[in-house]
Amino acid sequence: MNLTLWKHRNPINGELSRIREEMDRTIERMFGGSVVESKMLRNDGWLPAIDVSENDTEVTVRAEVPGIAPDDLEVTVLGTTLSISGTKREKSEKRGEDFYQCERRFGEFRRVIELPESVDPDKVTAETDQGVVCVHIGKRAGVKPKHIAIRPSNTRSGANAS
Repeated sequence: MNLTLWKHRNPINGELSRIREEMDRTIERMFGGSVVESKMLRNDGWLPAIDVSENDTEVTVRAEVPGIAPDDLEVTVLGTTLSISGTKREKSEKRGEDFYQCERRFGEFRRVIELPESVDPDKVTAETDQGVVCVHIGKRAGVKPKHIAIRPSNTRSGANAS
């Protein structure tokens, strides 16, 4: 029995893939650089979804990492750059006399998030619960954004001057 991915059997999907690859090449020619990473992530890899929030005392980053053991995760902070990486391992597959099924994505991932200048890389904690890793990065004391008051100008916008 031959197994064929669904995307190769669908002529419409094949045409869309060809158009997307052509667009990638055009963008690469226009702006330089490479789209190899985006192709890898689109076809072969995966990235966990993340949420980033901030308050007066800390920045909190939550990443969905279902099925990944804490020992397979790595969280690092270098200056104002947070990196969350890990490996999702395949644990189950179905084999039968005339079938093989394995549809979940697995492999390595890495998410890099730029943090505000006010963070303190020495005040970082991380915990995982029910497939979500939560990273708390404390802020340095006394570093607060300066709020600028906005006042109306003396001229009227769109008014005819006579």
